[in-house]
Amino acid sequence: MLLPGLIEYLIHIDQNLPLVIQEYGLLTYLILFVIIFLETGLVVTPFLPGDSLLFVAGMVAARGFLDLWALLAVFIVAAIIGDTLNYWIGNYLGLKVFQKRFPNIIRKEYIDRTYGFFEQYGGKTIFIARFIPVVRTFAPFLAGIGSMTYRRFLTWNVLGAVAWSVSVVLAGYFLGTVPIIQDNLNLFIYGVIAVTAATIIFIVYLVVRGALSGREPEAE
Repeated sequence: MLLPGLIEYLIHIDQNLPLVIQEYGLLTYLILFVIIFLETGLVVTPFLPGDSLLFVAGMVAARGFLDLWALLAVFIVAAIIGDTLNYWIGNYLGLKVFQKRFPNIIRKEYIDRTYGFFEQYGGKTIFIARFIPVVRTFAPFLAGIGSMTYRRFLTWNVLGAVAWSVSVVLAGYFLGTVPIIQDNLNLFIYGVIAVTAATIIFIVYLVVRGALSGREPEAE
């Protein structure tokens, strides 16, 4: 298969997952692993499906075509290893190399948007970014470039991978069989992403505000 055809196939694999299972059987788990690994592990592949793939995989698991626990394990491990690779690529190679080689993919607005998250939420950006497309791909890369230690990064990496995989897959597992959701799948996925991201940001805001409030009396 030619490279353009392969890329097109991977981009739309969430829409053709039942056919993939029918054709490849147990190898489907490996295919899903590779896609999530690449989507989170390389800054040049932010176009690959993430949230939609997890949600649709949950839907398919609810129908008995995939094992739910195996699916969760595959996604969690792929997300952790992918972010880890992305971190070390950023740590060793830096931003300028990728901007020079891939100017159309490593766009300035992506970098600025992700840096904005780091400035606002610090290390928690790695966790929050899991639920936000594009930022999810660039956050670990920029964490490696910056001053975040790997130990601190790994903590948020694992927590984010588990929360993202479990919440989105289970959403597909329990809600994906509802007829109105099946008929409006894309809109529902975007809604889930928006609500999840808003909830997490709100929780982080409350935690940060509480921590700052607790320091004020000490300062006085």
